[in-house]
Amino acid sequence: MKTSIETERLLLRELLPTDDAGMFELDSNPEVHIYLGNNPVKSIEEVHEAIANIRQQYLENGIGRWAVILKKTGEFIGWSGLKLEKNVNGHETFYDLGYRFIQKHWGKGYAFETAKAFVDFGFNEMKLPVINAYADFDNINSRKVLEKAGLKFVNYFDLDGTKEAWYELKNPNITL
Repeated sequence: MKTSIETERLLLRELLPTDDAGMFELDSNPEVHIYLGNNPVKSIEEVHEAIANIRQQYLENGIGRWAVILKKTGEFIGWSGLKLEKNVNGHETFYDLGYRFIQKHWGKGYAFETAKAFVDFGFNEMKLPVINAYADFDNINSRKVLEKAGLKFVNYFDLDGTKEAWYELKNPNITL
């Protein structure tokens, strides 16, 4: 399976242990975690563990979140991608589209650019029948990205006391 994707401005590739400083900058920022349970990382060791877990997902599931690199500078700006998730909103398993970016890179269209690339990858390379995503009800910007990428709102659900919005997009190339 392919291990990188290029968009107009970005290189999407597997997360590497050397992405730890960028991941720490991303996940230690409380602003990044407002809609994620307000639990930013406090040490580089937590980041090392997160990267190891993601790399294990590559081995077990053939996919996981990927690093997002600015082609122009080589800078790590966040992560994006598909992840095999389990037991959310009544779904035993599903492929979840997600993204997270370092705050100084918000509002530049990178989330949409990567979301579109991973929808294409999921449908054309992985041959997935459906891609799902969910976002905190109050995270309007993330919800707009999902909708712009073609995902349709399905319902609201409760996740650990938080109101979440559930999205879905069916592969137009597969008849279910």
